[in-house]
Amino acid sequence: MAVISSSPQQHATSAKSRPRSRQRTWHILIAALRILGDILGTNAAFLCAFVWGYDSYFAPFYKLPSQNTLVLVLILFNIVCSITFTTNGLYALRRGASRVDEAYKVFTAISLATLSLFMINALLMQTLREELPIPGQILTAGWIAAIITVLVLRMLHRSLLYYLRQHGIDTKRVLIVGSEAPGRAVWQTIRRSPELGYVVQGFLSDSEAVGEIINDLPVLGRTSQLGRVVHATEADEVIIAVSKNSDDLLELVDQIVDEAVEIKVYPDTFQLLTNNEISIGDLSGLPLISIKNVALDNPFNRFLKRSFDIVFSAILLVLISPLMILIAIAIKLDSPGPVFWPQLRVGVDEKQFFCLKFRSMHINAEAIGNWTTPNDPRVTRVGRIIRPTSLDELPQFINVLMGDMSVVGPRPEQPVWVEQFSQRIPRYMRRHREKVGITGWAQVNGLRGDTSIEERTRYDLYYLENWSLLFDIKIILRTVSDIITGKQENAY
Repeated sequence: MAVISSSPQQHATSAKSRPRSRQRTWHILIAALRILGDILGTNAAFLCAFVWGYDSYFAPFYKLPSQNTLVLVLILFNIVCSITFTTNGLYALRRGASRVDEAYKVFTAISLATLSLFMINALLMQTLREELPIPGQILTAGWIAAIITVLVLRMLHRSLLYYLRQHGIDTKRVLIVGSEAPGRAVWQTIRRSPELGYVVQGFLSDSEAVGEIINDLPVLGRTSQLGRVVHATEADEVIIAVSKNSDDLLELVDQIVDEAVEIKVYPDTFQLLTNNEISIGDLSGLPLISIKNVALDNPFNRFLKRSFDIVFSAILLVLISPLMILIAIAIKLDSPGPVFWPQLRVGVDEKQFFCLKFRSMHINAEAIGNWTTPNDPRVTRVGRIIRPTSLDELPQFINVLMGDMSVVGPRPEQPVWVEQFSQRIPRYMRRHREKVGITGWAQVNGLRGDTSIEERTRYDLYYLENWSLLFDIKIILRTVSDIITGKQENAY
């Protein structure tokens, strides 16, 4: 969920200061524990690599550096680490930050610190006029060990943080302004993610009656009563999720500008252009602001994505070929009909292609209905196993190699549905300027099967306009995690 945020104002009543003071204390302790883990992880990794190196392989070839030299190297290394970890945002991670993003930042920070350590090592050799103080092989081993150690410690820290939040520590009381589609999308996202530590108090709405329950969450008041509701609920954060013009938005913010709350705005995709970073350029000296800069319009990014698709799909098909053979045999033994069920789908630039899937329904399934529902009688016995685990979609990696699909992208739809959706949903056809995918940002957020097409389109457009190779890897890892843990939503 992308937001535009402001910093909380430094003002609070005495009644609210005590619980917030305790929360701040916990926040400081949790942050200090994270920093301590990083210090222990990096230092222990390099020291262990040093001891291992000089106690075994390198002992006969290198002179052991003096204690003063070793202490100097460690001090300089810790200073560099503090700089690289901070500049890479590892101590400013937002709630719900992706594990993949965090791992990438850790890799970058430690790699930069190790590169600096190589330079320090070489400078010390020149300064001390002696052999290389620490062999490069030991530094390389320390680099690998440090990445692994810090990632493990951060995973433990994250697990502890989730545990504490489940027990009311490091939580935030939240109000959602707006009870229509954008506000409900915010609520559903928070509801699916208890590890965020958000405790939502309710909606403020001008369209629903005060006291009405919407998706198990009450309407606490009108938007004009925001200041009073914030004070009454002792909210820590307000998320504004309404389609307002700039004047109305400023009036909302003005009501709580003196409260100790963090203010965030969730932009409605069909009023704003899906959360792009805004860039500033010029046209012959005339300054222009760009709010639409689609990453996959870049030829190099297209080449990068296609190369990844080919390599990933080829390797995976080789690895899973025995499993695919077993599934094919099971399908033939279970029910009459073909093993594969090619379905006509709309791909990039509205070109139609046959999307391959293992047959998981009886052969007359499409004549009975369209969307699959829980306990659908059309699904075969084998289908009840391979559909929830998405094993029925494994043949689509053949489509990827053929160039019809990508590993990650918007979900492919039938031509009849594309025709209907394009007439009803703004910017729906924008999703067909890129290849459709086996998995996608909408799917890993539970939007598949009989779910809101409007909401799917929001997620698809966000993905297309914010693509990166790291984003693709994150989605693939989340897909694998959901399959293994059985957390796939609306997969039946």
